[in-house]
Amino acid sequence: MTATLTITPEQKTELLKFLKKNRSTDLVTIYLLFLQEKYKLKPVLFPRDKMIYQSIDDLISHLETEGKLWRETEITIQFGQQSVNAETKKIYICPFTGKVFGDNTHPNPQDAIYDWVAKCPENKERVGGLPVKRFFVSEDPEVIKNYITPRKASVKKVVYSSAITGKLFNSKAAVIDSFKKNYVKPLTLIEVQNQNRYQIDEKFLGFIQKYLSEERIAQFVEALSEHPEFESYLSKWVESDE
Repeated sequence: MTATLTITPEQKTELLKFLKKNRSTDLVTIYLLFLQEKYKLKPVLFPRDKMIYQSIDDLISHLETEGKLWRETEITIQFGQQSVNAETKKIYICPFTGKVFGDNTHPNPQDAIYDWVAKCPENKERVGGLPVKRFFVSEDPEVIKNYITPRKASVKKVVYSSAITGKLFNSKAAVIDSFKKNYVKPLTLIEVQNQNRYQIDEKFLGFIQKYLSEERIAQFVEALSEHPEFESYLSKWVESDE
């Protein structure tokens, strides 16, 4: 024997609020709203696959199982380019901070040093109110050698790429968060029932078919009849079925 259906005060409030805003609502529509409230349903549409799922968790679980959400990959991380190296023949040096540009590590080292000293926060020297553009130049191998610093070895790191966009993320959680924000559309159960453009996931379709039966709707009507606030609506729905 099927358990008696009850309507909680919270559910009643939501149903009445909807009915006051949508006075021409039919019985099936308000029943769908009740199901959504009772089972905390949050359907989502995944437009790319033209499929509707019962929840975002169901969709993500499906995509992860199919390997269609993220892929693990390995990248190599280099730690900064050297300003001066063993092949450098000429360097340009800021006298205020020691900033250096090499002739083989920068495409335009002379222009770069001019720009640097003109904007250098430590450059307090002025000529005609403008910062001086004074700098040092050296081609002495021994001076150049002083500016060579060891480069940290590159490291390999596991990251995750979106199977949809190919963009890299630091973690699976970040891929999923981006997916939730950009690639799914929330729906109401009413919108799911009233559309025919998209397929409904088998699990979710089974849920709908189970609860959208004459017997279940009749139980819902009986539960509504226990609350006087729904009397006028019930009368209208009964008349429309006759």
